[in-house]
Amino acid sequence: MSLRSDDMSTTVRDTVHATARRAGEASIALATATRATKDAALLGAADALVAATDRIIDANDLDVEAARAAGTGENVVDRLRLDPTRVAAFAQGVRDVAALPDPIGEVVRGSVLPNGLRLTQVRVPMGVIGMIYEGRPNVTADAAAICLKAGSAVVLRGSASAARSNAVIVDVMRGAIEQAGLPADLISLLPSDDRASATELMRARGLVDLVIPRGGAGLIRTVVEESTVPVIETGTGNCHVYVDAEADLAMALDIVVNSKTHRTSVCNAAESLLVHREVADEFLPKVVAALRAHDVVIHGDASFRAIDPAVVAATDDDYATEYLDLDISARVVDSVDEAVAHVRQFSSGHTEAIVTRSAATARRFTLGVDSAAVMVNASTRFTDGGEFGFGAEIGISTQKLHARGPMGLPEMTTTTYVVEGDGHVR
Repeated sequence: MSLRSDDMSTTVRDTVHATARRAGEASIALATATRATKDAALLGAADALVAATDRIIDANDLDVEAARAAGTGENVVDRLRLDPTRVAAFAQGVRDVAALPDPIGEVVRGSVLPNGLRLTQVRVPMGVIGMIYEGRPNVTADAAAICLKAGSAVVLRGSASAARSNAVIVDVMRGAIEQAGLPADLISLLPSDDRASATELMRARGLVDLVIPRGGAGLIRTVVEESTVPVIETGTGNCHVYVDAEADLAMALDIVVNSKTHRTSVCNAAESLLVHREVADEFLPKVVAALRAHDVVIHGDASFRAIDPAVVAATDDDYATEYLDLDISARVVDSVDEAVAHVRQFSSGHTEAIVTRSAATARRFTLGVDSAAVMVNASTRFTDGGEFGFGAEIGISTQKLHARGPMGLPEMTTTTYVVEGDGHVR
């Protein structure tokens, strides 16, 4: 007997709600767990992930094979693919989280009020965090580790393309934390075979305390617009590199090439290049040749097209595009203010970089662009929780409320005011 669509929706809702309730019960036990207990669980999970490398890669091979059979582009397959090095890297990320200070109980501020009451604002767990994400199975381990260390249970809803990989990673981590004496339901994985599970997770208000989307612009927009649970909005990465009139051009060349080509399928890869007109004659031939040597397609203005006929004429759509591939938009600007205006118009607010010897120009750019991260004489590729010393990150927020930039442990907590008195009454 087949189920009607409304019956199927009810079944999915029941599954999501039951999972969230179990996560909520598990989070109560975690809220009072010691740092030693949490760290032991995380270290056990990291060891278990390494021990299960072959099992994880076998599952991932099936995901990659299915993605290719479906005609998925290689840049997306690259985000999906795991190998022993990548498994070891996200297992090390779990260890890195274990080594970080426990944020729970940290005093944010405190004072003694004029009436003698002692006021302390302390970090406490969120409770249950829902994570809706695409592609990368390493996010599964990262999110689970950060949420656990921050005192919260996590309900994961990955993409169907990584379903087999995610299932094995979650199974391994659940077993490890249970061995350490914590409830397995601190880490849960929802089915990803239809959109309904994501929709129900977004709307499980009262059972889920926070939802974080991580993926493409369409996913993020859908979660922000449809969720009834509070959302931290992670953002796409239309990142810029601006080469100033006072730049060290050898340094600028290295930064542009690294920002664009180090790994194209990630949100902190550069997608747009701006060059000051005063250095254009010297710099453009070098940067065009360097990018072309890495097979980068340049979508440029007239100045760039004059250097190489292979440069494609750029449109506003090009300047607004997050390529996640071997493409970059490019133009020449007359001033740092014009560069800032361009960034303000087209950036997604993720990461911008300026190459300059002028501290005053760097400050003007840094304050002007209004993005979550600004690099001065450094690659955009450094916008990353691990590179910032946060351990594995749960995402990079481009919003302005609560959390902005790479989100580590403190951003996954909320606060409580503890007020101590001596029989005070009002």
